[in-house]
Amino acid sequence: MSHKAKNKANKANDIVASKTKNKAKKKAHTYGIVGLGRFGYALAMELVASGAELLVLDKDEEKVRQLREYTENAFVVKNLDKKSLAETGIQNCDVAVVCISEQMDISILTTLNLVGLGIPTVVAKAAAAEHGEILEKLGAEVVYPERDMAIRLAHRMEASKMLDFIQLSEQLNISKLIIPDKIVGKTVQTVNFRGEFGVNIIAIESSRKLIETVGPDYTFQKGDIVFISGSKTGLSRLSEWSEKG
Repeated sequence: MSHKAKNKANKANDIVASKTKNKAKKKAHTYGIVGLGRFGYALAMELVASGAELLVLDKDEEKVRQLREYTENAFVVKNLDKKSLAETGIQNCDVAVVCISEQMDISILTTLNLVGLGIPTVVAKAAAAEHGEILEKLGAEVVYPERDMAIRLAHRMEASKMLDFIQLSEQLNISKLIIPDKIVGKTVQTVNFRGEFGVNIIAIESSRKLIETVGPDYTFQKGDIVFISGSKTGLSRLSEWSEKG
């Protein structure tokens, strides 16, 4: 084979490899949901809406039947032992979510079995701190839906200008805030949220357009909504300052 032909062949192979690699990157995650209570059902519907591949399990035949309209992988499972779980194929999912918290013993055992099946990520819903500690020790990522919703609601009630609040960790939170009139016409650099409150602007929604890259020279407009990240303390100080005239 000539040098020129070899170069063409190598180039063709590189293109094929690149396409294969990109295709692998775009592969959608598959999710397994165990328990179709209010939380589990709502989570399933959100994942369906996002186009994710889904597998759902519950002991209630009617709930499973409803989900079969959206996924073929909906199974009635009365016993959540390791063998029964494996028979559904949930071990092939990228993420499994245990949406059972009312019955702590079943939640813990199911989480243990899913971790034991080698699923890369197991997320478990906890009803209390002690419950969550056990689930974490088993190797699960723990969520507290009721607590998180209460935190968000409390922050919204405390500050009239705060539209939403999401706690990602003890140190990192995200807030959605209507800017106060006193900074309208001022630039990001002049207001200096980072220096004054230790928080960072992620994006700004202005005139129904989202600005994802906000420079120091951006001038705040009336009605702007800012998405800010920072500590709970910093965001609380910013909220209190916003409320003052």
